[in-house]
Amino acid sequence: MPNFGNRARAPRAALTLLPLIAMASPGHAQSIQALPDQTSMIRLSNRDVNHLICQGGEIEDVKFSAEKGLAVEKGGGDAWVKFLVRESDDGGQITRSYVTTPSEFFVTCNGAIYPLYAEPSEIPAQTITLVPGARQRVRANEDLLAPLAEEDRAVSITLSLLQDRVPASFTEVATASRQITLPAAPALRITERRRVTIEGAGVNASEYRVEATSDMEVDERIFLDAALGARIFSATLDRLSLRTGEAARLIILRRGDGL
Repeated sequence: MPNFGNRARAPRAALTLLPLIAMASPGHAQSIQALPDQTSMIRLSNRDVNHLICQGGEIEDVKFSAEKGLAVEKGGGDAWVKFLVRESDDGGQITRSYVTTPSEFFVTCNGAIYPLYAEPSEIPAQTITLVPGARQRVRANEDLLAPLAEEDRAVSITLSLLQDRVPASFTEVATASRQITLPAAPALRITERRRVTIEGAGVNASEYRVEATSDMEVDERIFLDAALGARIFSATLDRLSLRTGEAARLIILRRGDGL
């Protein structure tokens, strides 16, 4: 947690930063996403420490106006924003006032600029996630996959889904809600759990839950079926032997941006 420090209190009307005992608990923090190259209108807590997260990279710079009564610290992929509190001492009577004037931030994350127009409000600490834009996703995917041969690329994408380590540059999209049954395997109930597009690579992928209604040995080739999409070039099941009621995870890779 950042240490913004404290300032000694002057006899009256001095600007001071109250001690930061703790950040707002994660259960109360609100999470918001911001995109590069477009101004995001957000609300930040004018009492607690707000958190900026650069998804999949580092925050290189944060430009802001210190005259508006705020402090910013950054480190790695994180930055913390705290609005200062004005304290006045009138004959021993302490009055505290909180910043209400909006501020603009220009955050550089992964080489892209995120303009944020922040309204300080009496709300819990906020978490702002700076998510990659289309250009950043394409570049990241090219850096990740371009050096690989197609077979190695398929292995890399499949493992990222099976290990639940999906790169931030992969874009999750809506899944199909219907249950799928294949003519070649009527005893399998297939439901899509996750679908991603990989911009710049010309590939999309889906993860399915495959449940058996009877004991069986499964041949992965049965999943090269149009019911699971066109232009399939890879099908991987994490287990080939299933008993009644057991489920496996199936990863399907396709060429193109859609099914």
